[in-house]
Amino acid sequence: MQLASNNKTDEKLRVLIVAPSFDILGGQSVQAARLLDRLRQEPSLQADLLPINPRLPGVLVYLQRIKYVRTIVTSIAYVVSLLLRVYKYDVLHVFSASYVSFVLAPTPAILIGKLYGRKVLLNYHSGEAEDHLQRWRRTAIPTIKLADIVIVPSDYLVRIFQEFGLKAYAIFNLIDTSKFRFRDRSVLRPVFLSNRNLEIHYGVDRVLRAFAIIQAKFPEATLEVVGDGSQRRSLENLARELGLRNITFQGRVDPNSITDVYDAADIYLNASEIDNQPLSLLEAFACGLPIVTTDAGGIPDIVTHEVTGIVIPRGDYVQMAERAISLLNSPTRARQMVEHGRSECVKYSWEAVRSEWLGVYRKLGSRESSAALEAPAGPERNVVTR
Repeated sequence: MQLASNNKTDEKLRVLIVAPSFDILGGQSVQAARLLDRLRQEPSLQADLLPINPRLPGVLVYLQRIKYVRTIVTSIAYVVSLLLRVYKYDVLHVFSASYVSFVLAPTPAILIGKLYGRKVLLNYHSGEAEDHLQRWRRTAIPTIKLADIVIVPSDYLVRIFQEFGLKAYAIFNLIDTSKFRFRDRSVLRPVFLSNRNLEIHYGVDRVLRAFAIIQAKFPEATLEVVGDGSQRRSLENLARELGLRNITFQGRVDPNSITDVYDAADIYLNASEIDNQPLSLLEAFACGLPIVTTDAGGIPDIVTHEVTGIVIPRGDYVQMAERAISLLNSPTRARQMVEHGRSECVKYSWEAVRSEWLGVYRKLGSRESSAALEAPAGPERNVVTR
């Protein structure tokens, strides 16, 4: 029996990804789905998903349509799922946001993972990390320290975690460029796109105000607003107050259809106030869209001003409009940025991050001491573990 239990070389490493399903459409659910799809193609792994937002069976699903009750019953179902499934896996890959979401989703997964003696990888994605760790210092930091390794998608978050005495390692977000159509826009039309959730910190109101200035000079200009959230009604009201024409609030778009939305646009606008490594900017790169974006959070680590896009100060919607107009007037310059942006996508490909993810999983899944949990470092970056 002892020989059999120690001989694990021919067995697959079992990885359980704990993350939102597409019922909560956003960067985490998209990133988890992309990663899971790739991991399932690896012969050395068994990768599965445990959604933080499980659907209740039968008539119980109606409880998830009732405000407040939804949170309670979904949380209970989630914790039960963790208790029934976690022990079957070697490594828990736990996606994490901030604030209350951190308490409801990653915290139970971390605690139950430790209860069962499993290795826990905390994959923290929120651009609100600095405020979260400052305000919730007494609870969030000790919980994060329980994880065996902390992975973040940007060097920006590595720096934020270091400020709070936490060690983290950056593995970039994954984008499959083969699923996005690159279109050469030799002549730019005033056709604009915003693809962010409609929440205050994403600054979509600034995009609307910038578009009002643009439309005063280009009456035929159009704006497609993709995404949904708590600010939708107020943003629709603002669009009416500004007298905007040719603007569409499309709501949520299925990730499998989003490439058509990018393909129809000619310039991408992003006005976020707080951010990390937005997938929408990478997707815009892949589709050949010139970008005008604010400098929130980790965005300057993705977009190099006047090289891969135009970066403006947060909140400056006047400059956003002026810069967007300058792109319309200088299509050759815009095209050069697009080509640089397209090349930038390479480091977010599966080929670029595959060895880093597999290396982390293998180290966590090994029976070596915790000192061996040094994950393989990417180019010019250091891995940091607990």
